[in-house]
Amino acid sequence: MIAILGTGKMGEALLSGLIRSGRRPDEIIATARRPERAAALRDRYGVEVVSNAEAAKIADTLILAVKPQDMAALLEEIAPGIPAGRLVISAAAGITTAFVEARLGDAVPVVRVMSNTPVLVDEAMSVISAGAHAGEEHLRLTEELLTPVGKVLRIPESQQDAATALSGSGPAYFFYLVEAMVDAGILLGMPRSAALDMVTQSIVGAAIMLRDSGEHPVILREAVTSPGGTTIAAIAELERHRVRAAFLAAIEAARDRGRQLASG
Repeated sequence: MIAILGTGKMGEALLSGLIRSGRRPDEIIATARRPERAAALRDRYGVEVVSNAEAAKIADTLILAVKPQDMAALLEEIAPGIPAGRLVISAAAGITTAFVEARLGDAVPVVRVMSNTPVLVDEAMSVISAGAHAGEEHLRLTEELLTPVGKVLRIPESQQDAATALSGSGPAYFFYLVEAMVDAGILLGMPRSAALDMVTQSIVGAAIMLRDSGEHPVILREAVTSPGGTTIAAIAELERHRVRAAFLAAIEAARDRGRQLASG
């Protein structure tokens, strides 16, 4: 039995992904704060919705998907009902495995996960790290849960805050870029729908090329950048506006904000 504690956007995305991957609704339970939210989850997915304390007692694996600032209160609520050896997967940005272990007891294996919203289309990027009491079997169980909805990568926990900023928030950066490019198309006289189609397909095609070709992104960019052509004119303008530096600063800011949220 798998329990998802906290079914906001990411919690529900994980829930829907588990069901698409073949998990039966009766193998999953969820928790929700509001009765109307609980009713919506039951109607949409056919899962049982219970209290956090009850979920902690009956599930074999707990996925903690609440907001970072709500994690301490959740752990205090469920700690009395968690037996030694129960796998706890924490999916809250910035929350360390040590933070969870300190509140649940030394015998509880904790795996830290950062996934992202493409879990909704089975193309998530999930990075996982083992806590002090989690072993190979716990990492493998976590991978089995997440692999059907995307790619899973093991990383040291010291890299988790960076991964949160890079891939956890990453889809938003691409949506922001699409929005800007579509606006540029409109500025140049394109209908919005046509501009969106062109930009979306360009990004999908470029992503597949990057994933499947094995080439470095610099090589792929250079293949489009002819001497004295249109692309290099655009690249020069992006460099003039320090877009690369802005991305570096933005992702660093996202990492720092994750740490702030985790610290309360």
